[in-house]
Amino acid sequence: MVNNTDTQPAFNHKKYRAYPAMQKKDRRWPDQVITAAPKWCSVDLRDGNQALIEPMSPSQKLDMFKLLIDVGFKEIEVGFPAASAPDFDFVRLLIEQDLIPDDVTIQILTQAREHLIARSFSALEGAKKAIVHLYNSTSTVQREHVFKKSREEIKTMAQQGAQWIQDYAAKQCNTHWSFQYSPESFTSTEMDYAVEVCDAVINIWQPTPDNKVIINLPATIEVSTPNIYADQIEWVNDNISHREAVTISLHTHNDRGCGVAAAELGVLAGADRIEGTLLGNGERTGNMDIVTMAMNLYSQGIDPKLKLADMDRIIATIERCTQLPVHPRHPYAGELVFAAFSGSHQDAINKCMDIDTKKRQADPLTPWQVAYLPIDPRDLGRSYQQVIRINSQSGKGGVAYILEQDYGIKMPRWMQIDFSPHVQSYAEKSAQEVCAATIYDIFSMTYLAPHKSAQVHSYQLNRQGDNEQLRVTIISDHSSVAIEGQGKGVLDAFISGLSRSIESDIVVIDYSEHALPSRQGAENEQAEALAYVQLSINGMRYCAAAKCNDIVSASLQAVLNAVVRSGINISKRSKVNVSC
Repeated sequence: MVNNTDTQPAFNHKKYRAYPAMQKKDRRWPDQVITAAPKWCSVDLRDGNQALIEPMSPSQKLDMFKLLIDVGFKEIEVGFPAASAPDFDFVRLLIEQDLIPDDVTIQILTQAREHLIARSFSALEGAKKAIVHLYNSTSTVQREHVFKKSREEIKTMAQQGAQWIQDYAAKQCNTHWSFQYSPESFTSTEMDYAVEVCDAVINIWQPTPDNKVIINLPATIEVSTPNIYADQIEWVNDNISHREAVTISLHTHNDRGCGVAAAELGVLAGADRIEGTLLGNGERTGNMDIVTMAMNLYSQGIDPKLKLADMDRIIATIERCTQLPVHPRHPYAGELVFAAFSGSHQDAINKCMDIDTKKRQADPLTPWQVAYLPIDPRDLGRSYQQVIRINSQSGKGGVAYILEQDYGIKMPRWMQIDFSPHVQSYAEKSAQEVCAATIYDIFSMTYLAPHKSAQVHSYQLNRQGDNEQLRVTIISDHSSVAIEGQGKGVLDAFISGLSRSIESDIVVIDYSEHALPSRQGAENEQAEALAYVQLSINGMRYCAAAKCNDIVSASLQAVLNAVVRSGINISKRSKVNVSC
């Protein structure tokens, strides 16, 4: 506990010092332009994982690894195998089960200690190719306060670690090895000393232009404005030895909220490679967000070399694996980042979209020019209807209030947004006041009983270990359809079986449930449950709801109603048992 006194205020800027700017007269990076994507390396499974309150389970790690592969990463840091048994076991799982594509290189992290390096190479045994990432801290405060070692002693630690890595790699000649070195806390290290240590490591590894080493320059703590970081990168770029045989990599953190900006300016300053995480998970305020930086390139007409179109799946996987929600205002990925609530914004978007649609019919490569929208939301799986949205002043709040007060329906916010246009459309066509009963009828026809609805007839649920095994009998078009699946919960199991059955990609975006209050004068009536879902089905979003006597039935039926709203005929598309 810190004891604050009158002489030492709790909020006192005088105990801090401005980070010194570099005296650099030959600054070139401000005149540069990014014209191509850098090499990307995901550290979600290492840096991102170690920052979680509850580290990922083996199945979550595997889900994340598969997502990273699908997104298009060619270099993935998969763990710190010498630091924990779960990381070691995960690296072995990837290698022994041959889960690493031939065009992907896994990367592991290790400190400059022989027993840790030996353990790391043991974890990598049998890998086709791998990057061994060596680090030790070089900053003044770490040298003087943590390690209590001189500059020469810290450099010797790095050299010894580099030599051990080279020696152990020579014993496993069937693997194609790449080496990486990070002077941890680079931004708080004297620049001449940082280069001195990097050069010492490079001299041991003896890289060539055909077999480069990676020198990673991390802003372990973001301590300055991005322009100063760019100066540091450009200075290293000009002064490091064997530059033609070195890949300069950056690993920025977000302590000052400038992780992406620092990485972008660092690329202008000569960096070749970027480490970061999807959506920026990481220690403290997080790592550099690769989604944001990649989409920034995309918005400038540059191929980011990553496949980010299925943003709903990316978000759902990350939230499931990290147990961290994505903020609705998160750049590009957030639920609200393309939403216009202001009437003037909606009008401007409408006019621009109308012009864009006409131009694009004549020329599909017409440059995107729509007010308030930096990119086309449809590129990330967001529909135009999700852009023009109704806020409480436009009627959404009132509609939700009436349904809750009169019918006990507590629509989650995302369904309020989806439902409001249906009511507005009816009001515009009828040109009269819409009463509570009519609003309920619209809700029921839209979500509870969509046209040609399929019905849950029965279900059987069994638990085996951590998984739920589910069998659901559905009545659709007078046919009985059996759906079988397994997963971490009832909904996960049903989605798994249904996706396979109707050969569709189904992702749960949002889910909510609650019990309905008993109707007045019906005290003995069994309580009903109401479930709401928002699904991504083959890249398009659909909301639905269901009301049943138990929450499992309601959840299953809500999913079916969403599938029916998508236009899929379950009895015709199903690949499992169908009987009349």
